[in-house]
Amino acid sequence: MKKILILGGTTEARQLAGILSARADLSITLSLAGRTESPVAQGVPVRIGGFGGADGLAAYLEEMRIDLLIDATHPYAARISANAAAAARKTGVPIFALRRPGWQPVKGDRWVLVDSVTDAVTALGLAPRRVFLALGRQEVAAFEAAPQHHYLIRSVDPVEPKLAVPDADYLLARGPFREADEGVLLRNHRIDAIVSKNSGGGATYGKIAAARALGIEVVMVRRPALPDVPSAETAEALAAIVDQFGVDHLARPVDERGV
Repeated sequence: MKKILILGGTTEARQLAGILSARADLSITLSLAGRTESPVAQGVPVRIGGFGGADGLAAYLEEMRIDLLIDATHPYAARISANAAAAARKTGVPIFALRRPGWQPVKGDRWVLVDSVTDAVTALGLAPRRVFLALGRQEVAAFEAAPQHHYLIRSVDPVEPKLAVPDADYLLARGPFREADEGVLLRNHRIDAIVSKNSGGGATYGKIAAARALGIEVVMVRRPALPDVPSAETAEALAAIVDQFGVDHLARPVDERGV
């Protein structure tokens, strides 16, 4: 039986684990970083916590005799992706990435593209605004540098400590979020700017579509650069690659696999 380690934390990772776990010749372990306090049930054996960088992950791959590593982390988990690629190179374990495509602006969108959350703070400007932060709790502290704005902050887990700003509302919720509901939220809170990462997928696109319909500006943080490894955009496509080539075939160096 071949062992596959999936670095997860996304809906697609959970979907892929479910698809591959149906195969009797594969043993699947899904690794979660542990940043979410109550993760959604994954349906396969789960490992929680970090590995200790690239060297720690490499040691784990060798100790557990992993045959295939799949990076299905969030598009903004650049450090984890870099560690995964480095660990794969060090150990010779083949690696694939599951990377959902990013959103693309369409007619009616008012996107302001920035390279970082810090740049997003600057992009909001000096005049007070009503801002919806849809970034996750790890990123919002940067906005303490702009306390003149009112903030609506949505996260899966509570933001602790709360932002040191005079005017902020907090909302606990887990997607998916429908466009109609997002429109109601934006209108009720009189939002005039959204700060978002380009996460891709449909679960959180509702706020982008609602912003377009309402003419609301979206400060969009570009995706970071990720390692150049073989990849697929959907769980089904990556599972098909595993089915087509087989783990035995994938276990040879990339230049011998013909992929």
